[in-house]
Amino acid sequence: MATTPRNSGVAPEQPNTAESSRVAFLFDLDGTLVDSVYQHVLAWREALEKAGIELSVWRIHRRIGMSGGLFVNALLRETGHPINPEEAARLQQLHAEAYRRLAPLVRPLPGARELLASLTEARVPWAIATSGRLATAAPALDTLGIPPGVPVVTRDQVDHAKPDPDLFVAAAERLNVPIETSIVVGDSVWDLLAARRAHALGVGLLSGGYGQDELERTGAYRVYDDPADLLRHIDEVGVRFPFGH
Repeated sequence: MATTPRNSGVAPEQPNTAESSRVAFLFDLDGTLVDSVYQHVLAWREALEKAGIELSVWRIHRRIGMSGGLFVNALLRETGHPINPEEAARLQQLHAEAYRRLAPLVRPLPGARELLASLTEARVPWAIATSGRLATAAPALDTLGIPPGVPVVTRDQVDHAKPDPDLFVAAAERLNVPIETSIVVGDSVWDLLAARRAHALGVGLLSGGYGQDELERTGAYRVYDDPADLLRHIDEVGVRFPFGH
């Protein structure tokens, strides 16, 4: 299923055509390259329950993709439960501990490894930018077989995470490419809002649980099922692979 254009990113090598030199991909991680959204949802539910906060799973899912700090702030509106800075930090620690137990269940999404490998082979630059901290993201990153030299930007490295544009701006800087000619690929409205604020082209994937209409309303140029579907339609976002690829 294809509906709207987006961007992607791979190894930081010199593109082999003038056209490809104008495109770089900046990927979200959870729900975009790895099938980890629901592990994060369950980890947050466990953390909240340990803190005595009841919140429906579907409400948690709607916030996945935001930074942990903004996620906790959003809880105030959802539950009316007052949370001080110490409790907010404790919630994030409880989430990280719960997620580490679930991380062995995380797998790459269909076509993720193939998409990244194809971009690398075609010398299309790409990077990963995730709202997760490195300690939480590392197990998922390990499943992707990322080549040496590919930039990975985590929450630890920027002042503000999604929906602020800092992560994607930093990833483009690491690739030494203009953010305005980059394609941001993400599964959540928070990814696409950050892409718009960065003046990048946004491409949405349905593999994180958001609907096509939501992603398009937030600015997705194209929407695809998952990385495999994006790879099948990669020409729609301006990437030309060698004939017979």
